[in-house]
Amino acid sequence: MHYPLQVYIGKIREYEGSRPSAIGKYQVDGELKLTELGLEGDQQAEKVIHGGPDRALCHYPREHYAHWVQEFPEQAELFTAPAFGENFSTVGLTEKNVFIGDIFRWGDTLIQVTQPRSPCFKLNYHFGVSDMASQMQASGYCGWLYRVVMAGKTSTETSLELVSRVSDVSVAEAIGIAWHMPFDDEQFHRLLSAAGLSTSWTRTMQKRRLSGRIEDNSRRLVGK
Repeated sequence: MHYPLQVYIGKIREYEGSRPSAIGKYQVDGELKLTELGLEGDQQAEKVIHGGPDRALCHYPREHYAHWVQEFPEQAELFTAPAFGENFSTVGLTEKNVFIGDIFRWGDTLIQVTQPRSPCFKLNYHFGVSDMASQMQASGYCGWLYRVVMAGKTSTETSLELVSRVSDVSVAEAIGIAWHMPFDDEQFHRLLSAAGLSTSWTRTMQKRRLSGRIEDNSRRLVGK
């Protein structure tokens, strides 16, 4: 299957009441260069929690915008791609049919799914909704992130093509295991065994298993 996509990049800018962010992205067309850290020209404001080799690209299904329009009808005009700061927008790929470790060909490049996106508090300021990050996490409509397996040249005219599936854990299942069944040891083992899982998610899940405690997500979701 081939999946046509729209591609977006963003520059760092200031947000009133929040820290700088590059969540506000714009569409690009034509030839592009993809490096191990993402698309040339795309920026991340806080590289400790955004970007890096395991989080080089963000993908958000275009189908999900209908849900957010229904949830926030008075702000419907806000909910069009790339409102969630995604690099890729497609129809046909969702958390249910994309799996941890999936490798896609995109032009001369290869990219691999590493983890679900972990919503952060900057979404709250971006949309003017105080708990937007928490709602996104609870909904399961989170999207996912990629690492770049093979950098190179590509184009917005080139579709994504699934070329390898290396685990049996869908992105939707990863979201459920991480945030809705946090002490199911059998499911933890499934997720930790998923080929391609990011280092940060592997570390977090393993720490939960060993400590028996869930990490405090308030700073990520609320900014405190």
